Amino acid sequence: MKPDLPGLIATLSDPQVYPEATTDVRLIQTQMSCVFLTDEYAYKIKKPVNLGYVDYTSLEKRRYFCQREIELNRRLCPGAYLGVVPITFDGSKFDFNGSGETVEYAVKMRRLPDDKLLDHLLRANAVTPEMMDTVARKLADFHKTAETSERIAAFGSVATVTQNTEENFSQTRKYFGRSISEKRFNKIRDYTRDFIRNNSETFERRAKEGRTRDLHGDLHAQHICFCHDLCIFDCIEFNERFRYCDVASEVAFLAMDLDHYGRADLGRRFVKEYIARSDDAGIPVLLNFYKCYRAYVRGKVASFKLNDPLVSDGDKAESQAIAQGYFDLAAAYTGSRPLLILMVGLVGSGKTTLANALAQRLGAVHISSDVTRKRLAGIPENEHHYDEPASGIYSPEFNRKTYDAIFTQGIEVLKDGVPVILDAAFLRQSEREQARRMSRELGVDYLVVECRLTPELTQKRLLQRCREASASDGRWEIYQRQTGWFEPVKEVSTANYILIDTSQPLAQNIRHVLDKAG
Repeated sequence: MKPDLPGLIATLSDPQVYPEATTDVRLIQTQMSCVFLTDEYAYKIKKPVNLGYVDYTSLEKRRYFCQREIELNRRLCPGAYLGVVPITFDGSKFDFNGSGETVEYAVKMRRLPDDKLLDHLLRANAVTPEMMDTVARKLADFHKTAETSERIAAFGSVATVTQNTEENFSQTRKYFGRSISEKRFNKIRDYTRDFIRNNSETFERRAKEGRTRDLHGDLHAQHICFCHDLCIFDCIEFNERFRYCDVASEVAFLAMDLDHYGRADLGRRFVKEYIARSDDAGIPVLLNFYKCYRAYVRGKVASFKLNDPLVSDGDKAESQAIAQGYFDLAAAYTGSRPLLILMVGLVGSGKTTLANALAQRLGAVHISSDVTRKRLAGIPENEHHYDEPASGIYSPEFNRKTYDAIFTQGIEVLKDGVPVILDAAFLRQSEREQARRMSRELGVDYLVVECRLTPELTQKRLLQRCREASASDGRWEIYQRQTGWFEPVKEVSTANYILIDTSQPLAQNIRHVLDKAG
């Protein structure tokens, strides 16, 4: 047996090798590291790779960066990082702190509860605006005291920002046709270069003002845990160029990731609270640029797994889909004007499913009439409330109240320059005309997405929905009424309209709408 990486991975996948009892070991791999999760702890080893921006090729370098990982992460998550543990090899087996030669080092930390991680909570729809306020305040306070110097400030210069973005582009050409199209690549690259050229004075001024600091560098939802005293972990230790950045870049990173999870509303709340706490009024100018940059980085990192021989085919397929989503999101930030999308269609036609998916690709705030209606009525969001058609919370008066509320919300968001998806039936031309007038008055782009589904499939979907927790109270008798109330979409040009058959694969329909939106 040789002390190679595959052998080490196999050994550390065995629960019996650990110094504390564990019933299971779960392996998580990235291009740079392997993380082994036991019942109570996490052990992270660094792969002996040189990717240009990171060099872990020697044991001494891996030991050094393990120690730096402990030191840096204790700034925002002091209780979780326990220390660096040597892994030994005696000629026949690996061991922790054994009698053999030290052949590897692992970062040891307390395992954080999966169900308290921000990404898990976002998928469970369990994140409140107040929780994001807490993150914003902690981050703003950390940024105020984070180290800065003349040397660190140089990393916020136009030269370094350009180096970072151009490196992204050079490293992703090989993924054309896999995770990013050449057309989308060119769009993002051209926007990035133009923005840097047109805003060079802003970058340089902020660097001189001390806005560039020694930060976290990898602030996305998987690295935030709402346990104990809010824990922000797994910062970048391997390359100062990625950790030394403008605070606006770090704020944009998390705001972008909230967009990626379809919660641009929480992203707006987080950014507003951060600006209020930090008094950094210059962030909005750079926000979309840095969101684009950070989304592209996430797409690039996910793409790297496509070439890793140690990553399974299933994980590669998942990584490819994730990368495509991030690259779509990066492209969405390049628009010169926000977009208003109007979802139109009968109950059960698949509007909300498509709207949710589009929100994740466009960084749009998804405003649902179903959710808004329940909130106005003081009814729990996922509790069914089966009033008779055209009565109760579905009366003409309450319908008007609901539509007025979603329009008001939409106007507020669009004025901030953030895309909006209004998700309602919009059965009547007058309702759709109100949205079109709103788009003209605000000077934003406008697209009507009409969803259609056969009556047979609609009935099946509605029967299934009635058995599930859902904000929608749609059922077959409502659908039958709506078929007589619906006024065909004839008032918009083909340039601002797309018809979607929601019986087709969701990924295909997402692509159709994104291509139409430009």
